[in-house]
Amino acid sequence: MPVVDVVNLDGKKVGQVELADAIFGAKVNRHLLHEATRWYQREIRSGTHKTKDKSEVSGAGRKLWRQKGTGRARVGSIRSPLWRHGGTVHGPKPRDYSYALPKKMLLGALRSALSAKLAEQKLTVVDVLELATHKTKGLRETLGKLNGSKSALLVSHGQNRNLELASRNLEGVKLAAPHVLQVYDVLKHDLLVLSKDAVTRLSHTLDPERRPVVVPDVETIAPAAAPAKTAAAPKTAAAKKAKPAAKKAAKKPAKKKGKE
Repeated sequence: MPVVDVVNLDGKKVGQVELADAIFGAKVNRHLLHEATRWYQREIRSGTHKTKDKSEVSGAGRKLWRQKGTGRARVGSIRSPLWRHGGTVHGPKPRDYSYALPKKMLLGALRSALSAKLAEQKLTVVDVLELATHKTKGLRETLGKLNGSKSALLVSHGQNRNLELASRNLEGVKLAAPHVLQVYDVLKHDLLVLSKDAVTRLSHTLDPERRPVVVPDVETIAPAAAPAKTAAAPKTAAAKKAKPAAKKAAKKPAKKKGKE
């Protein structure tokens, strides 16, 4: 497994980390890199291009002159595509350029891109990628201490508001999360800066032999025994006689008070 140094934001070594050989030491497949880059560029293409045809340009629809006898070429409309300011024939129309690419190809291309960056010594692992301030100047000084590259891709896991605000104003610097990392961004930027948390996430996500977590069997627990019913006390003869008398007293309506 390749071993790389872990540095802090000042560029000083604070430890080492082992990178998965199947992810950061894989064979670079240029065909996959090309396919993933082409797929991403077509995904972000808006496709809003539009030209006006003969029915959409301005101009009257009348015939400019009669068909024969003038010595000039016949013409039916001023909006003809043969004329200046006329309609466009077979022009582009709004369309969707995106297409589906197998997930295995995208993951393989991302492994190739990460392996290429490590082979070119353009991959830096940072202990904690957090800034104390949102100032852009502080991030520029930090990137200068790391490698001095103007173009950098920062990959950090979790929410980091200061890093987000500081990176969006720098040209050539982009912040991305591990689960949305794109091959195009990895190849476009000169320096790849990964946090330790991002390395862990990528190692788990891009592992080709990743197995699902197996939930252990849970033994069945026997239900608790129902509490035993207590034996009712035997009713005495006096209690039996008192109950009907009480019921009759309850059913007997009260006497209405009449006029005196």
